[in-house]
Amino acid sequence: MKKAVAIGATLTTILFAGCAASGEDEKTIKLGVSGSDTQVWDYVAKKAEKEGIKIELVKFSDYVQPNMALAEGEIDANAFQTISYFNAFKKEHNLKLSPIATTVIAPMGIYSDKYKDVKDIPTGGKIAVPNEATNMGRALLLLQEAGLIKLPDDFDGNGSVDKIVENPKKLKIVPIVAGQTPRVLPDVAASIINNGIAVDAGFNPIKDSIVHENETAKPYINIIATRTEDKNKKELKKIASLYQQKDVAAFIKKEYKGSTIPTFVPLSDIGE
Repeated sequence: MKKAVAIGATLTTILFAGCAASGEDEKTIKLGVSGSDTQVWDYVAKKAEKEGIKIELVKFSDYVQPNMALAEGEIDANAFQTISYFNAFKKEHNLKLSPIATTVIAPMGIYSDKYKDVKDIPTGGKIAVPNEATNMGRALLLLQEAGLIKLPDDFDGNGSVDKIVENPKKLKIVPIVAGQTPRVLPDVAASIINNGIAVDAGFNPIKDSIVHENETAKPYINIIATRTEDKNKKELKKIASLYQQKDVAAFIKKEYKGSTIPTFVPLSDIGE
């Protein structure tokens, strides 16, 4: 009996020691996102936990702080931005950041409370666009695709109103903070809203927009980014690998019904 108790005590000690070791071995990665929709990352976090990696999501309400927080070491990675925005932002702020994986295309759309077709937008109508240069450029390209304006052939993707070379309807382009673009809908003819912000506002970017981007727009593929010095860190590479698996693609297609498109292409495909 004493022998059995001793064996049981030994096994219990080993069990608890194993749990403690497991907890100690678990690596925590702080990952920044913008907005409140974390469905995909919640799903990926469950997969990562089985690999001994805890993903702690840090939410931001804009498109500036996630990169600044990353550069300053407050978070380990972020996933919220297109490669176009990322490259422009890190150049402007002289940040040593690098992409480690592609994720999705989240189509930007033109929304309106008043009109169901861009052809119905009247002369002199106000169009709200995100005020940050690359997102404004993206919005202007969408307006051009919709046939409302024309941009120069050498347009570099950085938006400003004075780059419009033809505006037959004399539309008034109103740059505002991206997060405000859904709220101004009652006051404008149309508003161009980033995908994540549209989803947070209760819109389906495919069904509710009157025009949306084509899914092949490579400059607008989203990425996972980290500090350049950490781009080969095994935990981050593992998270990138877990994200780009077939079950994650299936989850995205099911949950977003086409409004967010899994786009797991090599970084070389987007010029990185």
